[in-house]
Amino acid sequence: MNVRRAVDANIGRRVRVRANKGRHKYSVAEGVIQESYPSIFTVRINADEDNAERVVSYSYTDVLTRDVQLVICK
Repeated sequence: MNVRRAVDANIGRRVRVRANKGRHKYSVAEGVIQESYPSIFTVRINADEDNAERVVSYSYTDVLTRDVQLVICK
């Protein structure tokens, strides 16, 4: 399945993002897929600590190589 089409189909939906930070470290966050572009997509993440929102971008290549994993929340 084409990763970009899957992301486009889920814009506006809540996702759990698990990103590989290297050396067996992962960051896990929940957010909403905001926009998709030709080579990247953005996720708006709510930070619990200071209630500030941030926008993080990921590339489709990161998803294909499993450096970033997306799980659709229900």
